[in-house]
Amino acid sequence: MAKLSRSKLELFLDCPRCFWLDMNKGVKRPPPAPYTINSSIDALLKQEFDAHRENGTAHYLIKKYNIEAIPYKCEQIDAWRHNFTGIQFKHKPTDFLVFGAVDDIWVNPQGELIVVDYKSTGAKEYKIYDAYRRQMEVYQWLLAQNGYKVSGIGYFLFAKVNKSSGFAEGKLSFDLFIEPLKGDIRWIENSLFDARKALDGEIPAPKQGCLYCQFSQASR
Repeated sequence: MAKLSRSKLELFLDCPRCFWLDMNKGVKRPPPAPYTINSSIDALLKQEFDAHRENGTAHYLIKKYNIEAIPYKCEQIDAWRHNFTGIQFKHKPTDFLVFGAVDDIWVNPQGELIVVDYKSTGAKEYKIYDAYRRQMEVYQWLLAQNGYKVSGIGYFLFAKVNKSSGFAEGKLSFDLFIEPLKGDIRWIENSLFDARKALDGEIPAPKQGCLYCQFSQASR
């Protein structure tokens, strides 16, 4: 059985060759710079929502955006949010243990679980990229495969730097926004089969436009 994280599935979609080298040979892409500020914001948001989770109340942002939900309280929430455990599901046809760590889960009055993902940005505009969408859809799929009722609507909570407020006394302010996304998990099953086929075959050709493969070829 091979462990397949949500990020590894995204790597396969980005470039099957890089995926093959990573999973079969341990040859990984150079890591990005650590997102220490983003991680800190995530931790602070989790603290805020955990207080409401414990009390069974709605966070002020949930109320502001008229979302009928509260943070979901369950024994598994810490494991679901841990990078090396996450929400897991053994996909028997491909022998993949698929997993992914969520930022948060809310629940609506119908008992449906709502996937919530935190994103931090210093850009002038924030947007939901395709990779963000796929990330949320994998989490929705994982919950559904574990037998949970899952809302088709997930939410991105964006923390955007408010540069107009300056940096007085070392304090940096952020504006918080919530954006909904209607998920579509139908692509995931076929992608898992494709990933398994690629993993078990010969090394794929470089994907057109993959900068990592281009650099590797040029360096030779």
